[in-house]
Amino acid sequence: MKPGASTGQWNAADYARVGSFVPELGAAALDLLDPRPGEHILDVGCGDGALTRKIIARGASVVGIDNSVDMIDAAKAAGLDAHLLDAAAMRFDTEFDAVFSNAAIHWMLDRQAVAAAIFRALKPGGRFAGEMGADGNIATLRRGIRDELEARGYPVPAEDPQWYPTVEQFRGVYGPAGFTDIDARIIPRETELASGIAEWVKTFRAGWLDAAQVPEAERDEVAAAIERRLEPQLRRPDGSWFADYVRLRFIMRKPA
Repeated sequence: MKPGASTGQWNAADYARVGSFVPELGAAALDLLDPRPGEHILDVGCGDGALTRKIIARGASVVGIDNSVDMIDAAKAAGLDAHLLDAAAMRFDTEFDAVFSNAAIHWMLDRQAVAAAIFRALKPGGRFAGEMGADGNIATLRRGIRDELEARGYPVPAEDPQWYPTVEQFRGVYGPAGFTDIDARIIPRETELASGIAEWVKTFRAGWLDAAQVPEAERDEVAAAIERRLEPQLRRPDGSWFADYVRLRFIMRKPA
């Protein structure tokens, strides 16, 4: 679902089943964007288009991009103007009134190129709004995954392949790209996982399991073991599961 030098691997059906909370909780970022009738908007990391459709419902025309074939196929099947494209490689030039991105920028490892491409895509005076993972995002989850994989002897990469910045680090990328009036805030958000930890791991960390060379035939067992390891921290007394999400919500402008 996430374009721009992403290490993610996505299955649209699994994402719709396990990750439905992502577009649901993206409503706050969508309200920050405040799409208006007649605007032309770019959705960066549109996935299957769940939030793209909500932007369209507010009267805007929307182009969606993503680097996941499966997600773009799902978006196109829903009738959306969606394109298989890496955000860092975008060549839109002053075409959009606004750019939106939800739960995607943290997958884009070529962050300066992505920021420059988004800046270039906007008309003068245009805005960029959205939400992404922030410093400390899913720290407990990530530690549990790493500990279980290391205990099993898998060759775990030294660094997690996501960018979860502080506000200062985020500004340090988007300010030099040319944006002004950058309003970026950290939002701690304990997030319900109705499907549990194991399903989340198999859906949201499939690419990480690839990087750690976990065979497909062993993934159910490994994911279940990660869930057991994290039960004391991430399962409530009533039996429900949650993830320790921390978000960075932002809006900024390209100078007029």
